[in-house]
Amino acid sequence: MFRAGPFVADHVRPVDPEQVQPNGLDLTAEAIFETGGGRIGRDGERIGERDPVDPDPDADAWRLSPGGYILRYGERIHIPEGHVGFVYPRSSLMRNAAMLHTAVWDAGYEGRGEGLLAVHEGIDIEPDARVAQLVLAEASHEGTYDGSYQGENIE
Repeated sequence: MFRAGPFVADHVRPVDPEQVQPNGLDLTAEAIFETGGGRIGRDGERIGERDPVDPDPDADAWRLSPGGYILRYGERIHIPEGHVGFVYPRSSLMRNAAMLHTAVWDAGYEGRGEGLLAVHEGIDIEPDARVAQLVLAEASHEGTYDGSYQGENIE
């Protein structure tokens, strides 16, 4: 069973009331990076170099050409025990020919996560714009997340 938006909001910081949705919580864009050169191996991975994309000062937005980018969410997320998290793009991204791809978020994960932003046509995204929705579903599991991304992007 998926949990209601207010329940999800209890596991995310910071949260503004307009981010709380009936079935989840909107996540905002904190940073966008160009990336490349990674490696996925049998015994681990190497994440490619990342270069921050600076917002265009005239547009007060990231002006993104077609391509792949890493988008960091502005919120610190904690997936509670007994749950699994899924992040979906807001429909406004898809209606503007952009897509956000994410992985499963295991119980126990805590950090400021990231997603792959695939831009098919040019798009402007303002900093702190709502771009995704986090939903939590009840799930049985053995143990909790203790991987290399635990605590990521937490200053």
